Amino acid sequence: MCEQVKMESEKTNDTPAPRPRGRPRSETARQAILDAARETLEEGGLLAVTMEGVAARARVGKPTVYRHWSNRYELAMAALIAASGEVVAPTAGAAPVDALRAQLRQMADLFASGTGRHVAAVIASGYGETELSKAFRSHFVQARRAEGKALLQGAMEAGEIRRDIALETVLDLVYGPIFYRLTMGHGAVDGRFVDGLIDQLLKGIGTTR
Repeated sequence: MCEQVKMESEKTNDTPAPRPRGRPRSETARQAILDAARETLEEGGLLAVTMEGVAARARVGKPTVYRHWSNRYELAMAALIAASGEVVAPTAGAAPVDALRAQLRQMADLFASGTGRHVAAVIASGYGETELSKAFRSHFVQARRAEGKALLQGAMEAGEIRRDIALETVLDLVYGPIFYRLTMGHGAVDGRFVDGLIDQLLKGIGTTR
């Protein structure tokens, strides 16, 4: 009997301890690197982002940075992808056109930030076809476009815009000017521009003229 109790006690002691809760160390380091890269972008732009500098700022070793990204361009793009998460989904119950206007204003606010102002520099840096650049288009550009498509469809149902529009073309007309200004840099991407864009668009596709 005593032997059996001893064996059961040994089995209990050999049971692996549960893993501590919380973010894994590698994910914590990755987030610290992204935060450091974004802060560096905000302060000095793309040229200020170096693997060594970001590693020092994030308080990690340089090999840890290279474990996730191959060069500073990929790292900067990753920071931009993380920053794009600040654009939130449209408010439930809002009129579709108002929700679209709010979405575009949020985009304008993001592009007005230090990180957003360097989106064009990263895209135009010659690394436009990296996996992370493609991920930015998918994560941000296509995600906003999908939201916009749903809002325009809702606007049709609500009678805010005509039902006979070429939806994909209208989506290009909505988002194209924003990214054109972003990359060409000839004009501001701000709330005033967004309001003018929506107002002009409604003159063509609205149900009242």
